[in-house]
Amino acid sequence: MFSIFGKSNFNSISAHDLDGKLGKINLIDVRENYEYKGGHIPTAKNVPMGAILTNPEKYINKSKEYHIVCQSGSRSARTCKELSNQGYNVVNISGGTRSYILPLER
Repeated sequence: MFSIFGKSNFNSISAHDLDGKLGKINLIDVRENYEYKGGHIPTAKNVPMGAILTNPEKYINKSKEYHIVCQSGSRSARTCKELSNQGYNVVNISGGTRSYILPLER
C-alpha cells in the first residue's frame, strides 16, 4: 500500500465499508473532543490522537484489532503508522468521518 507517511504496516478501508461492521469492531475516533461532539460515527469511542500516541496501553490492547478514524483520514493514518510500529493491530478508515457522514446528509 502506498502511504504519504512512508512505509505502512497497517490496512485501510473506506468509511463506506463500515456499514454492517458498526458495533462489531473497536472503533476509535482520534479527533479532539470538540470535533467528536460535533458529530461522529455511531459506536466510535473518542480518544484524541495525542492521548493515544502518548499512552497507547491505557486505551488499546495489542491482542485486539482497532479501526482508527479522524475527520479526513490524515490523523488516523499517522496514528495507525505509529501504533502499528509499536505492535498494535490497527486499520485506518480512509476518508474519515467526512466520507461517512456527508453521504447520509444527501
